[in-house]
Amino acid sequence: MSKTVLIADDDRAIRMVLSQALAERGHLVKTAANAATLWQWVKGGEGDVIVTDVMMPDGDGLDLVPRIKAERPDIPIIVMSAQNTILTAIKATERGAFEYLPKPFDLSALTAAVERALTRPRDGANTPQRTAIAEEKLPIIGRSAAMQEIYRVVARLVGTDMTALIHGESGTGKELVARALHDFGRRRERPFIAVNMAAIPRELIESELFGHEKGAFTGAVQRGIGKFEAASGGTLFLDEIGDMPLEAQTRLLRVLQSGEFTPVGGRTPIRADVRIVAATHRDLRQLIQQGRFREDLYYRLNVVPITLPPLRDRVEDIPDLARHFLELIASEGLALKTLDPEAQTLLKRHRWPGNVRELENLMRRIAVLYSEPAIDARIVTEQLKAQEQAANVGARASDETLGQSVERHLRAYFDAHEGALPARGLYDRILHEIERPLLSISMEATRGNQIRAADLLGLNRNTLRKKLKELELQPTRGGR
Repeated sequence: MSKTVLIADDDRAIRMVLSQALAERGHLVKTAANAATLWQWVKGGEGDVIVTDVMMPDGDGLDLVPRIKAERPDIPIIVMSAQNTILTAIKATERGAFEYLPKPFDLSALTAAVERALTRPRDGANTPQRTAIAEEKLPIIGRSAAMQEIYRVVARLVGTDMTALIHGESGTGKELVARALHDFGRRRERPFIAVNMAAIPRELIESELFGHEKGAFTGAVQRGIGKFEAASGGTLFLDEIGDMPLEAQTRLLRVLQSGEFTPVGGRTPIRADVRIVAATHRDLRQLIQQGRFREDLYYRLNVVPITLPPLRDRVEDIPDLARHFLELIASEGLALKTLDPEAQTLLKRHRWPGNVRELENLMRRIAVLYSEPAIDARIVTEQLKAQEQAANVGARASDETLGQSVERHLRAYFDAHEGALPARGLYDRILHEIERPLLSISMEATRGNQIRAADLLGLNRNTLRKKLKELELQPTRGGR
């Protein structure tokens, strides 16, 4: 039996294309150029599925969705929009739309959505959730196709407490997505707590997450509240989850399985009323193979995966992002600047290894350093070149292995002699140079405890004492 599809869009070409495509699949199609006609059809009991645009001459299609759902709860509604923002996607889902598709849409994707809507169980009708989304500045910027799927996933997730795992390179906006899931979700009135696993010393992670009881360890002079307890009723964002040590992974897994946690040194379990959103730039599957990440925890976290594209894969979003940052900077007190077309072209050609964060930093630097109201190609070229030079210096200092760093310093040392050789005894001098900071830093790390430092270095304690004396390194206070 043929099904009737109601289409509402003020663009005649879109109505014709959709009518032809759906008619070829055996459906009856009725088209309207305004919201009023669609509403009359709905009230009259016509149609099995609706495809509607958001912006129409006589109203907002999104405002019509809850009215239709109140009148005909069982009819699925597919919303199309050229606005292509995360708020549009969230509002469409929140108000009861079956599916949201950005314009320009893929015809096969739309017809597939119509077929899904027609074959879904009738008791699975969407119910408007009425989360009263505020009209505020967009938390995530971008209208590219790469971002539209992110918006659709986020829109479907905000009304749930499902665990999500966000993957993306550094600077792609993983925390922004986590905050959007919280700010537009059912827990938005409660805390959003972010914890960076890579920034916490390994021995403190369990106490940081789960808290501790008084006397649980040296220095625990009073009870400490962990992030799970602080985030109660809200969202706990575990950033760089790939850096979590295995022992903490085991405890986190128990929390996800049982819904309870016990503070370090405690005996009474506490209910974990939090939504977990995790993020990483690492390949967790590779870490699993290396034995550095628990496979069972991975599957507990990876309920809904969200992969953020790097900026180089959505260059069409760069002008909007740059304008957004310039407006943000202007709201902080600096003069508003604009980007000319050539400057935008140059920004699109850059590879952006630091992703969106790198672009924001560049806009901030330009806003501070240049008085010109319009940012032209010259300014962008100068700052990208300066940024590249600074990055090269930083890479030499931070990304090198110890051997590469030593080699670079030695080559510079030999080059400084302009063909002549350094003084004799070079081997001992170099070892002496390396030995001093090695012993000094090891003593600092062990807080002057010579037994621990000797064990760390793999030296006999008497040997360590002798070397400390030879190098005139004073043991840190508290050492033995």
